[in-house]
Amino acid sequence: MNNLLESAINAIQRSKKAWCRYITANDTGQTGGHQSGFYVPKCAAPLLFDELGRKGENKEKTVSILWQDDFYTTSRMKYYGQRTRNEYRITRFGRDFPFLNDEYIGSLLILSKMTDSDYVAYVLSSDDDIDGFYAYFNLSPNETNQLITAGGTDPDKKLEMFFQEHVRELDDFPTTLQMSSLAQLNFNKAHSISKSDFIKSPDSLLLSWLDAEYRLFRLIEEKIYSGKLKNAFESVDEFVRIANEVLNRRKSRAGKSLEHHLSELFSKNDLVFEEQALTEGKKRPDFLFPNSSCYHNFEFPAKDLVVLGAKTTCKDRWRQVLSEADRVEEKYLFTLQQGISLSQSDAKLTLIVPKPYIQSFPKAYQNQLKDLSEFIGIVKRRQDNIPKHYLI
Repeated sequence: MNNLLESAINAIQRSKKAWCRYITANDTGQTGGHQSGFYVPKCAAPLLFDELGRKGENKEKTVSILWQDDFYTTSRMKYYGQRTRNEYRITRFGRDFPFLNDEYIGSLLILSKMTDSDYVAYVLSSDDDIDGFYAYFNLSPNETNQLITAGGTDPDKKLEMFFQEHVRELDDFPTTLQMSSLAQLNFNKAHSISKSDFIKSPDSLLLSWLDAEYRLFRLIEEKIYSGKLKNAFESVDEFVRIANEVLNRRKSRAGKSLEHHLSELFSKNDLVFEEQALTEGKKRPDFLFPNSSCYHNFEFPAKDLVVLGAKTTCKDRWRQVLSEADRVEEKYLFTLQQGISLSQSDAKLTLIVPKPYIQSFPKAYQNQLKDLSEFIGIVKRRQDNIPKHYLI
């Protein structure tokens, strides 16, 4: 998404009121009927004044407008109500104001009211930017020249639009880390995720990121393989090769996806950790808190070390986690598997699962589980008591 378009959308979302219209030939004087400034229809009058103008009276106020995130004008909002006139206009832009020139005819003017005296404005000139603006707010071209609903489109529709923009630019699969990052970035933007959400709702955010990445991956997969699937395969071997390639990539992505999203949430919660840190021999737990330097320093208390495995399924893999760090007696394992039997548990292993999944486990076992938010709290409390020189 173009930076100017993104800024215009963000401004509307933060604004009290917003409005858009095309710049016309009348605005630039090409029709011979040019009057001062931009005409504002009565339906958009609340953008200018809290109360409508009264016939027989003029009213005005001076405002500051920031244009294109680049320059300001001290402009005038005015209602003309005397004699035969009954109209609203925005005037006074200064001698060198560029957007009343002929080259901007047909461009889209967007004005957002931030406070009673502060506004921001954008002029979108490219077809891609204007189309992107319409798509974001679900407008048709004949729905301009009126107030815009600042809420925008449904977040899911925004996310789909963001993903489609990225997919159009791709000719090959991104790395698993790039894929996860794209899913996080676009989901956060579509749903207006803030820093407090990383702290308050890590469980739900993790599940949302995983779902978003799956949707993104399917879109990329469809684009990359659509051409190959439409053409006949040269041989059965070629068909089998492509099928295996698809399956292997799906498994590889799913395996790393969970680790990437957990890593991002740990970082956003200011935890100190190391991924795939070397412990004994060639053993590498998925996450070691705080790091391998502390792990191999026997002056560092073992009780302050935390080991976490991350497995999408753990029916058979939980035993692997128990052997990955000899200094740490109690291990943690994060899994997306919904429910295991009591016979598949171990006293030295605590399962971490997304909060909504806890109800899928046997009732007798639920009080032994931790959700992601609780696990982050455990690590944070330990790290708050560790001397700072260990965490550098």
